[in-house]
Amino acid sequence: MRRLLVTVCLISTFLTGVAQAELDIVITEGIKRRPIAIVPFGWQGSSQNIPLDVADVISADLTRSGRFAPIPRDDMLQKPTSGVDMDFDDWSILGVEAVVVGRVTQTGDDAYSVQFQLFDVFGRDQLVGYRMPASSSTMRRVAHRAADMIYEKLTGIAGVFDTKVAYVTAEERRNGRLYSLIVSDQDGENEYKIMESNDPIMSPAWSPDSRRLAYVSFEGNRSSIFIQTLRTGNRLQVSSKPGINGAPAFSPDGRKLVLTLGGVDGNLDIHVLDVNSRQSKRITTHRAIDTEGSWSPDGRYIYFTSDRSGGPQIYRVSANGGTPERVTFEGSYNARPRLSPDGSKLAMVHLDRGNYRIAVMDVERKDLLVLSAGSQDESPSFAPNSDTLIYATRTGRNGVLESVTADGLIRQRLASGQGDVREPVWSPFQRF
Repeated sequence: MRRLLVTVCLISTFLTGVAQAELDIVITEGIKRRPIAIVPFGWQGSSQNIPLDVADVISADLTRSGRFAPIPRDDMLQKPTSGVDMDFDDWSILGVEAVVVGRVTQTGDDAYSVQFQLFDVFGRDQLVGYRMPASSSTMRRVAHRAADMIYEKLTGIAGVFDTKVAYVTAEERRNGRLYSLIVSDQDGENEYKIMESNDPIMSPAWSPDSRRLAYVSFEGNRSSIFIQTLRTGNRLQVSSKPGINGAPAFSPDGRKLVLTLGGVDGNLDIHVLDVNSRQSKRITTHRAIDTEGSWSPDGRYIYFTSDRSGGPQIYRVSANGGTPERVTFEGSYNARPRLSPDGSKLAMVHLDRGNYRIAVMDVERKDLLVLSAGSQDESPSFAPNSDTLIYATRTGRNGVLESVTADGLIRQRLASGQGDVREPVWSPFQRF
């Protein structure tokens, strides 16, 4: 079964469409959400209006998580901007569990201070209080950071609102398809193109510091691997050997790439490339197809897909080479392995009753949980908190993105306009 060759065959999955709008996020499956209140932030500055509705950004973040239901502002009996003005009885009447209040203060020319407090209504005490500097250009990120802190305090799970997502789109033009590598905030805002080409772009992969993307480009009708710095746009071609150059993934220290190389004979093997020296080391030597390598979080192992047992299954091998060991045994098809950042879960594409779906295996217990419900789901990628995954699926003729929690309870659909969207990858936590 040659569907194993995801690094090559995904080219054919791009269909007609446009990809011009930001990601539209809709919760399609969820749990009972906890009622909370995000009070409009106060404003003290030289202009009449606050530069950004910080409370609205926080509210939207928490709503999209699928775990919280912020009450409408019109239902609020009071709208304090500081904890000293809180009346817990008013909030108890509304049945909310937690309240967020805050204010934005202008401290200079394009300089602001964003302060927020999180209160437990039932316990009648403050859970979080924080103040952060901001500019007009960073205030949205500050709001996401506030939402992350609130989310973590209320759930015990690190928030990922201040992260990014990279993905590939395909737009039909008169002279053929235009492929674009897109980066956006986790909420779909601030979408921008890293590059575009008339030749396919595939397999984007984040560096550990979220400052670079590795990807495969078929410029000049041959596959090559590039690394591009997001801030400057500078890119380096790091692998363009005869045959196939595919499926790059950064090592945890960012100094190496695991990639799939195949000579003119087409036999694919796992290699490790030193980014600085461009020297590569062959890790697998089997006559079978070995592809789609990814690192364990500690950098000791490389997980990859191989058909050496007769069908696509996941194996792991020491990053220094050696004899691979088989990891998956449930089902006839398991491919595209991705470890969670905490190393506890292994995501994969799993053949489930004739459908290709996203599944997660507990690394220690080996039990498998199918998370998605499509027929052609691909490219799983963990959020940096290990609690949520993003993946590609299809609705009609278009490719869209979905996210799902690792327990399968909350699922969301992320569509970009009417176009074809594929190959998502979630960034690590960002440095401010």
